[in-house]
Amino acid sequence: MATIFWAGDSTVQYNDITTYPQTGIGQVFHLFLKPEIRIENHAKNGRSTRDFIDESRLAVIYDRITEGDFLFIQFGHNDEKKENPARYTEPFSDYMINLEKFVNVARNKKAYPVLITPLERRGAFVDDWKLGESTHKDYVEAMKRTAKNLDVPLVDLFSMSRAELERVGAEASKAWYMHVPAGKYPHFPDGLSTDNTHLQYAGAVVFGGCIARGLKELGGIYQDLLLDEI
Repeated sequence: MATIFWAGDSTVQYNDITTYPQTGIGQVFHLFLKPEIRIENHAKNGRSTRDFIDESRLAVIYDRITEGDFLFIQFGHNDEKKENPARYTEPFSDYMINLEKFVNVARNKKAYPVLITPLERRGAFVDDWKLGESTHKDYVEAMKRTAKNLDVPLVDLFSMSRAELERVGAEASKAWYMHVPAGKYPHFPDGLSTDNTHLQYAGAVVFGGCIARGLKELGGIYQDLLLDEI
């Protein structure tokens, strides 16, 4: 029985009642998988490739991952935060070096690494139906270069999520992100209206479906993880 190990940030992490209704992609991805496939979600809010490694979170995965498992690697949001030296990585140097460390953890244990480009932020809308230039741009390119250099499969969630956002538009896509009214959820009594990064359940399912589509396009052992109906 294969296990998918997930390394990532808040867009992926498992949430409990203290952050409800926030939902990570890794929290719902089992919906797309054959029942015998397991998930170990090691993603953590606020982490970049730098502090994920510095906090020994990658070391924990190394100790647990085994031959035939999968390591999904999804970072970018926090790597781009120049104001936080503990998180920031320069895209075409540190970021690529760190991604290679994740890839090597999987390959050293005879597991399969998969690079997943960062989810687009809803705040990239410049009008009701069009997204402007993304803050993720250099990190997406850097991850694609890493995938090519290391011959690692890549799922381009960034491009697929931008397409989904433009398909439904600025207003409807609020339901995918943490735009919540005041008084509805105990842990967000004042509501949220500007969180264009974190997801609600519907958004996690939509973007999880994008990743599933990417795995299907890769074919072979990656498609074999998915329900036959996908």
